[in-house]
Amino acid sequence: MFSSDATAQEPVLIQGGMGAAVSNWRLAKAVAMTGQLGVVSGTAMDVVLSRRLQLGDPGGHMRRALADFPFPEMARRILDKFYVPDGKAADQPFRGAMVITDTPTTSQLELVVVANFVEVWLAKEDHDGPIGINLLEKIQTPTLASLYGAMLAGVDYVLMGAGIPKFIPGALDRLSRGEAAELPLHILDTDQPVYSRFDPVAFGAGEITWLNRPKFLAIVASATLASMLAKKSTGKVDGFIIEGPTAGGHNAPPRGRTELNDRGEPVYGRRDVVKLAEIAKIGLPFWLAGSYGSADAIEQAIAEGATGVQVGTPFAFCQESGLSDGIKSEVIQRARAGKLDVHTDPLASPTGFPFKVLQLNDTMSELPIYEERKRICDLGFLRQGYLREDGKTGWRCPAEPVDDYVRKGGMVEDTVGRKCVCNGLLADIGLAQTRKSGETELPLVTCGNDVVNIGRFLPSDDAIAYSAADVVETLLTKMPSAEVATTV
Repeated sequence: MFSSDATAQEPVLIQGGMGAAVSNWRLAKAVAMTGQLGVVSGTAMDVVLSRRLQLGDPGGHMRRALADFPFPEMARRILDKFYVPDGKAADQPFRGAMVITDTPTTSQLELVVVANFVEVWLAKEDHDGPIGINLLEKIQTPTLASLYGAMLAGVDYVLMGAGIPKFIPGALDRLSRGEAAELPLHILDTDQPVYSRFDPVAFGAGEITWLNRPKFLAIVASATLASMLAKKSTGKVDGFIIEGPTAGGHNAPPRGRTELNDRGEPVYGRRDVVKLAEIAKIGLPFWLAGSYGSADAIEQAIAEGATGVQVGTPFAFCQESGLSDGIKSEVIQRARAGKLDVHTDPLASPTGFPFKVLQLNDTMSELPIYEERKRICDLGFLRQGYLREDGKTGWRCPAEPVDDYVRKGGMVEDTVGRKCVCNGLLADIGLAQTRKSGETELPLVTCGNDVVNIGRFLPSDDAIAYSAADVVETLLTKMPSAEVATTV
């Protein structure tokens, strides 16, 4: 049986950290209770917590975790601001909580810290299995506060990709000692450094001087990047997740190629195949990701030197995931009928990275719906920092209103095809914003190419749903029985 102590033995299976809150606390907990690594998404957790509270906190889970937050007055301020005992009216918009800038307010930092604490605390409640948190390098300004909140709850692993996270290991070291940490931000049009900073003492945590330093796993798409991170990161890198172009969410762009296939998708070639022998030479554990959702694929990965695999898509559509029941039901039915299509869209994400979009009716994947939607950027997690004329840092998003983006110095061609990933992902999990006009944001579902095979996880021919435990059992069926934890 795999040890439940995250420091004793590495898991074979890592459940992917899919955001926002698709990889929620329920899913991560269910996976961790099988002895594998359960992962919560740390993306937009401040918005997720605030909206859950505004819906009345069904089941009282948010309030239960908030009651254990080490700084009660901070938790009370968040409850007073966002909690609606009977839930807001269906036609009433959620109260806003836009992503923080490089100069956040105290209340913004509190919400980010508390929200990440809550998600990890719930994922770890009543068991001793390992829990990780997944963050995106592309979303920088909330990162330090997110890490601190997760560490307050005892998170075991931090996973990060969608960029080059070489400053995260050092930040983990400093935060674990109760020291201030900083991250350089990617700001366009300037060579002057701009930093995001977080000081636990100034935050009000002076009495907490030591926290568990979680293991850090970098998500990469090349041996070159893995080697660089191992050598030049500001602290220890504990392993790698090697993600291929068939994985869901954001993919690394093809190396050295710009052409598109006849479906308008980026073309990947031999240069994009990771040299696993070079990864192995680094001497750190690594997991493979991207269409490894089968027992045979796991067996092959281990034969190639991997510790195991990361799997996201099969877990995304299981009962415990945060996706709405309607989306999960439709996708499972269409998978059985062989009527699913995943498009690697080179334009959809404001980050400029290719982004996997599942083609579903009544979602932003449909061109008429996308074109009819009024552009708005009221969340801003994928905004880009830039230098304003007055020398200060400004923020813009290629998916915001075109005139606003151009007025801020952006190029109009960068806005073509950009979708509001932030609002779409929140709609996926039942937290869609309702506009004053009465319109409600529609989903934008992302998943890996392996979604066509999720029918294999159904426990019987007449089943219409499957659990996280079903996924683990199916994937590890070829592993020696002594190595697979089956208690769920």
